[in-house]
Amino acid sequence: MPSPVQEIKEELFKEKGVQVFIKREDLNHPTAPGNKWRKLKYNLEEAKRQGHDTLLTFGGAYSNHIYAVAGVGKAHGFKTIGVIRGEETLPLNDTLSYAASCGMRIHYLNRTQYRDKDSANVKQTLQYEFGDFYTIPEGGTNNLAIKGCTEIISELEEDYSHYCLSVGTGGTICGIIQGLGGSGSILGFSSLKGSFLTAEVEKLNSEYVDTVFANWQINNDFHFGGYAKVKPELLKFTSDFESRHQILLDPVYTGKAMYGLYQLIHNGHFKSGDQILFIHTGGLQGRKGFGL
Repeated sequence: MPSPVQEIKEELFKEKGVQVFIKREDLNHPTAPGNKWRKLKYNLEEAKRQGHDTLLTFGGAYSNHIYAVAGVGKAHGFKTIGVIRGEETLPLNDTLSYAASCGMRIHYLNRTQYRDKDSANVKQTLQYEFGDFYTIPEGGTNNLAIKGCTEIISELEEDYSHYCLSVGTGGTICGIIQGLGGSGSILGFSSLKGSFLTAEVEKLNSEYVDTVFANWQINNDFHFGGYAKVKPELLKFTSDFESRHQILLDPVYTGKAMYGLYQLIHNGHFKSGDQILFIHTGGLQGRKGFGL
């Protein structure tokens, strides 16, 4: 079923003359909610088409992607291998404990090796260790993932002036860009420190289709120090938001994006009459790493 869209009402929005809606992608799948199911859907189909029974992917020890691949792989009859950045730490955290409980084989690469994970040498080592497998990239982003994310837009029954979401590897926003086909205005909030994501999204878009769309941008002002970094004002904002609207956010992705959206509305970035859709990309299992 399509994930629901609901309006968020705030005095701030009324004062500024805007309407804000949220597409609840966090409710779209029991095992891999949010953009993870969108990214995995067509990769699972391709793995089956190629005759693979094993999925191998990469991620950090708290990765939403590792968590999702483990759960979805088990549900769809795949064996799974998670190649984890860094050294083994015992006992396993909640993310890796869940992955292991789903039957995922956990394999560690030190940070130097992990940086070279796409090299021929590392690929050969993994093939020697595990045999034949279907590779899903870190974060799940590839052309099949982008195809899945376009369906977020095809489910919508209404058009909006602005579409906002968190950005990590860039796959989901590429799907939104391609799904809208040049209509509307798309604003991604980077969860990472630095301004490199714009170039990465441009690259992903060009690899997916030749058409260039100019109706999107990445805001780099609300990363709160970098990936998985938080500050007290962010945690307070997410807690207050959850209390008012009974919608959970995570501090790594959606919390930062929603904080940024509120700040831009407060600062007059949007004009009166604008209708803004915030796309909730899931990632709620990451809350456990912050004791939430």
